[in-house]
Amino acid sequence: MAFELKQQLKLSQPLIMTPQLQMAIKLLQQNRLELMETISQELEDNPALEEVQETSQDEQKTPETETSSDDIAQKTEEVTIEEKLSNDVDWSNYLDEYNSPGRASFELEKRETPNFESFIVKKESLNDHLLWQLLMLNPTPKEEEIGSRIIGNLNRDGYLESTVEDLAKGCDTSPEEIERLLLSMQTFDPIGVCARNLKECLLTQSIHFNLDSPLITEIIENHLSHLENKNYKAISKILKVSFDDIVAAVQIIRSLEPKPGRQYSDEEPQYIQPDIYVYKYGNDFVITLNDDGMPKLRLNSYYRNAMDGYSKISGSTKDYLQDKMRSAAWLIKSIHQRQRTIYKVMESILSFQREFFEKGISHLKPMVLRDVAENIGMHESTISRVTTNKYAHTPQGIFELKYFFNSSIGRTNGEDMASVSVMDKIRLIIENENAKKPFSDDKISKLLKEESINIARRTVAKYREMLGILSSNKRRQI
Repeated sequence: MAFELKQQLKLSQPLIMTPQLQMAIKLLQQNRLELMETISQELEDNPALEEVQETSQDEQKTPETETSSDDIAQKTEEVTIEEKLSNDVDWSNYLDEYNSPGRASFELEKRETPNFESFIVKKESLNDHLLWQLLMLNPTPKEEEIGSRIIGNLNRDGYLESTVEDLAKGCDTSPEEIERLLLSMQTFDPIGVCARNLKECLLTQSIHFNLDSPLITEIIENHLSHLENKNYKAISKILKVSFDDIVAAVQIIRSLEPKPGRQYSDEEPQYIQPDIYVYKYGNDFVITLNDDGMPKLRLNSYYRNAMDGYSKISGSTKDYLQDKMRSAAWLIKSIHQRQRTIYKVMESILSFQREFFEKGISHLKPMVLRDVAENIGMHESTISRVTTNKYAHTPQGIFELKYFFNSSIGRTNGEDMASVSVMDKIRLIIENENAKKPFSDDKISKLLKEESINIARRTVAKYREMLGILSSNKRRQI
């Protein structure tokens, strides 16, 4: 078989990701905080881009800034793959399109000043708290080294994750020396810290608080599995102790702290900043984008004037200015498109899920990305990017936009239900059950069938675990 080289002409239409389209896609899938970080980075890197500083309303009334936001929206076109920028650009007209900052709005109400101490003062960590107590014992240099290594091997719950043998090797000492100091450190505040397991933690606390009766000690040492499953009758039968005595001992054990280190957790709560607000105004709903703190951008006037006379600029300077001005204009245009797209998607979700916004989670309808995509004439991948990591503040609470898309659960009578609505019904059933006789998953499945919701026991168990609810034997209260 012979091989030969041939030349052949072929016409094709490949999908080319232009820089403008890449930027539009990148901004579209970012949440509000990521977008502000991107804008901040671009303001630092691109000298042709600047932030509009808010001024008084009288200063806003200049010929350059009287263009309304509606005019800007009409001039700003959607980003498409076919858009291309040539080198011969009429910058005098092109730059004016994206240079208007729009009308500035000012809030007249007075806001309370923040308490700076709440975020200036650093919360004491568990390691710092234990190290302070260790130094209060006036330890020898060797003891200080061992104690520091023990503290460094604690997890956030206060449990020791390293073995005594490994600590002894690391400190070049005997395991007996490690054990001696470890027992001393387990009496540090919080009591039970530095324990190697739950049993040791609970025993240390029971001894410290003089609760170490023979019955409590026996239950902690040998019957934690029955205690976890609330199988008190089995404990009573094995120990040959009355059921009431077992319950009384269990109540004492439950008062102990199984995770002594969690009160010193240094994890800061992550507060959600909604990208969009939905308010009810009369009998209708109003959608508002969250522009609070979002910088208003425009092209730098100095570089605009320089580009008006770009024929006098030569060589690499001209190319550099063109590239920066083009990048800045693309960014402003992509931000406008991102805001419009989010608004359209939220408007479509509101039309499909209006009963949810009025009545609550139980009225959430089944919906998929294709429904919104067909409604607003966009691709499903675009809808997926818009709804990822974006949150909406609604009359029913703050929800991720992905929350409104749910699979459907068939009903024997009536319309299909969203899976989230079924989960909410399971939660309500469990909240209203008898704590002494909680419903099993099979019983919950039967109760749902009485409401024409036909789901299996395994589905109930899956939804219950997703809600973070324990099984019936662990929910039972004596």
